[in-house]
Amino acid sequence: MSMDASTATPSPPGEEAVIRKPGLWSRFVDRFRGRSFLVANVLLAPTMLWLTLFLVLPLLVIFVYSFGGRGAYGDVELGFSLSNYTKAFSPLWLPVILRSFAFAGIATVLTLALGYPLAYFIAIYGGEKKNIFLILIMLPFWTSYLIRTYSWIVILRTEGVVNTSLSWLGVISEPLNLLNTPFSVVLGLTYGFLPFMTLPLYASLEKLDKSLLEAAQDLGANRLWTLLRVTLPLSLPGVVAGTLLTFIPAVGDFVTPDLLGGPNTLMIGNVIQQQFLSARDWAYGSALSFSLMAILLVGIFFYVRKMGSEDLM
Repeated sequence: MSMDASTATPSPPGEEAVIRKPGLWSRFVDRFRGRSFLVANVLLAPTMLWLTLFLVLPLLVIFVYSFGGRGAYGDVELGFSLSNYTKAFSPLWLPVILRSFAFAGIATVLTLALGYPLAYFIAIYGGEKKNIFLILIMLPFWTSYLIRTYSWIVILRTEGVVNTSLSWLGVISEPLNLLNTPFSVVLGLTYGFLPFMTLPLYASLEKLDKSLLEAAQDLGANRLWTLLRVTLPLSLPGVVAGTLLTFIPAVGDFVTPDLLGGPNTLMIGNVIQQQFLSARDWAYGSALSFSLMAILLVGIFFYVRKMGSEDLM
């Protein structure tokens, strides 16, 4: 005789039906089972091998060196000592580190101020010429960064293009001191890393739904208000990506301050370069490199969380 739901024996008080979830090991096995996992690993294997051989292993070697010491003939004596890290955070290098972050920060702000309008114009008004504009942005990458930096020496030196033009126009009577100054270093960094800011901004602005901009204007917002309240918040991932791609390499750059700067524009990248090439103190240079890396990682973590874009990490 069948029993309907009304005559079914109720569960004891306080007891509820428990749905058993698969255990951790079962989920682990299910995740790594099947053809899709095998295909994914086969596709990922070359990249992982490349990164392991040419990124992870060299970093591990430098990390081991950072705890060693300088040998009598410039070699590395392996050991375990924190003296290199103690010297890396000494007050001696504090002005250099602060200067490096200041130059990189100013260059990042300038590239954002220049790159955002450029990326906005290409994404919104570029039309069929978008590819041409993008090629023009990437055109400087067709030449060496060293050559592009050297070209600024020709432009900024005493007998350079700027001073010669201003003197010919009668604007100045004596040449301006433009080279070997903080101005020339920031200018070189801004020029060199402008594409790293513009391209992520363009990629973010290109994905914008144009109907949202039209809706904002239909609701009474002018173009400036639409830019500040609609376009800018939606393009924030591009801003975050562009600032990271610009600020991080700019902090560690040593070519620009070496060629366009002077003794008062020394950056931390120059110090690390000198330790590896001139002083032959690889252990100390390794400690400086990892100290800078640690500072950047902590700063990037808080910056990304503050900007509300944790998915970029």
